[in-house]
Amino acid sequence: MRFVSELPCATTEEEHVEVPVSDGTRLSARIWRPVSSDREPVPAVLEYIPYRKRDLSSVRDSMHHPYLAGHGYACVRVDLRGTGESEGVLTDEYLEQEQADAEDVLAWLAAQPWCDGTTGMMGISWGAFAALQVAARQPPSLRAVVIASFTDDRYADDMHYMGGALLSDNLAEAGTMFAYGTCPPDPAVVGARWREMWHERLAHTRPWVLQWLRHQRRDDYWRHASVCEDYAAVRCPVLASSGWADGYSNAVTRLLANLDVPRKGLIGPWSHKYPHVGEPGPAIGYLQEVVRWWDHWLKGVDNGVMDGPMLRTWMQDSVPPSTSYEERPGRWVGEPDWPSPHVRPVCHPLRGYRIDPPEEAAEAAKEEAEPGDRVRGDAALTVRSPLSVGQFAGKWASYNAPPDLPYDQREEDGGSLVFETRTLTERVEILGSPTVQLEFSADEPVAMVAARLSDVSPDGAATRVTYGLLNLTHRNGIGTPEPLEPGARCRATVELNGVAQAFPPGHRIRLSLSTSYWPLAWPPPRPVRLTVYEGSSTLTLPVRPVREPDVVPADPFGEPEAAPPLATTQLTAPEQRWEVKRDLVDYRSELEIVKDRGTVRYEDIGLDVGIRAHERYTAVADDFTSVRGEAAWTTRFRRDDWDVRVETRTVLRCSGTEFHVDATLDGFENDRRVFSRTWNETLPRDLL
Repeated sequence: MRFVSELPCATTEEEHVEVPVSDGTRLSARIWRPVSSDREPVPAVLEYIPYRKRDLSSVRDSMHHPYLAGHGYACVRVDLRGTGESEGVLTDEYLEQEQADAEDVLAWLAAQPWCDGTTGMMGISWGAFAALQVAARQPPSLRAVVIASFTDDRYADDMHYMGGALLSDNLAEAGTMFAYGTCPPDPAVVGARWREMWHERLAHTRPWVLQWLRHQRRDDYWRHASVCEDYAAVRCPVLASSGWADGYSNAVTRLLANLDVPRKGLIGPWSHKYPHVGEPGPAIGYLQEVVRWWDHWLKGVDNGVMDGPMLRTWMQDSVPPSTSYEERPGRWVGEPDWPSPHVRPVCHPLRGYRIDPPEEAAEAAKEEAEPGDRVRGDAALTVRSPLSVGQFAGKWASYNAPPDLPYDQREEDGGSLVFETRTLTERVEILGSPTVQLEFSADEPVAMVAARLSDVSPDGAATRVTYGLLNLTHRNGIGTPEPLEPGARCRATVELNGVAQAFPPGHRIRLSLSTSYWPLAWPPPRPVRLTVYEGSSTLTLPVRPVREPDVVPADPFGEPEAAPPLATTQLTAPEQRWEVKRDLVDYRSELEIVKDRGTVRYEDIGLDVGIRAHERYTAVADDFTSVRGEAAWTTRFRRDDWDVRVETRTVLRCSGTEFHVDATLDGFENDRRVFSRTWNETLPRDLL
């Protein structure tokens, strides 16, 4: 990372500006803009998120917004209502009120004397969701958006219900927002009313997991703010990016395929991070790309930003399995359109525990069959996976801290139905979403399947390349479940996450199917025996021929740049832990995750902040109703004699027919408990 202090424009900063919205609530904004904008107005760029601009996101903000402001933009970071120093209460994600507030903020920005009346929105994760969702509302000043790590489908492609299966990240993210939504405003900004504002948040916050579990089907709750419901509503240019290690890689190509506006896509090897700080690397000069995007679409500069391929992506080379990588070897490739004219689906029958070559090569493959290979007709292969399958699955959306990528899949494969290619004699590259077409039957009315694609090296190590989940009651449409008839044959398509991956000669491609994937996904009520009819089941790979010429330079982006970050001091050491434990006395298994930032002093405001998150996922033997998830957070803010702490805890348990949520919220001032509330609620399982 190169930190740049000398930029084209001298800038000024306003640390706290109150922005009024329609109902009288005032949102807190931080503004960086060129000094010259007092006499020469500039476009405004909004980042709109709930993550506390004054402290928790301030270091990141200080790297981005002064950099963009120094290139001629008024950059504005606004905390959502009920977060940071903004008034009100945050009660859920992506509400109508949130988006209406954003439109009010954009209108306010466009009317400021230092703004030329044009605006853009940018962000990662929540900020990217917000930008895309607001773009679909077509506010008059909004001319373009820049989004990273996002989705257009809130039900099926967020951390809630992947393939109709309940993700453990549904609980983890609810725990995150339970903590963030109950943090106090800073009295150094809002004065004596900080306590009133804080207690309003404490009194009106509920565990969001309760709301999310009330909507186990794709209903109007999830359709709201899902741009996939009406792509035509987006009418401004979109620069979209993500990473193959992130949970949000699929939406980039969906936008490229479905939007009818100028658009560009960028997918690197990264986890849930901006591309200029991307991990695993290589990180890229992303902010330079963003400046070029804004220059063209907000200032009308003819800089060729739309030249070249529609999609630029990192074609990943083979690596040994690891829970973390500093760098992923590979190269940049480009596609002129999406779907790409260079990628062709190649269908491989699943036969005799093998992934057969395509039909046109099947006869030759039979003649060259290795000893022990055999070709079957409509043979029935069965699998009944233990709950231990999934303990090395990693996180749904990797943050790379603590190391959270999937580990060697060989132990997972012991409880799975496995199909494998012969040893590859030539390099194979795929780009896009593999799919598995299954003809199957199950012995229970509720079942799931996890499909994993792995790169198997000559020494047997298996690196997971991509995966997909399907709650098989959703086989006829994600979000519209129908119970299975035990023993009856059905068909289903499992779509795996998109990926760009090369498999070298000497390796094998492995498909693994399991009927559980805990704790990444909540298991069905009972163990399931799944029967796969191999003659009618296939794996389709999106093959990009190796001979296809690369149309992007080897290093098309340059070195990452940013403004110098705000000064902080680490007062107590951080802690990161990701531990898998098994007790062979009582057969209890556990995944424990600790993400503790330690205590950090924000030197510019003299504030000490500590954040600790502790997740625990347990199960006993193969009792599918014994699974339990817990997310506990402690946040603490201290300055002089001001000392406030919030502790939250959410536990999710189940029976065969119900989910049970137990949650607590405690607020402390100077170590004295000043607020406490407990929830104990039961919700029915809906074919889940």
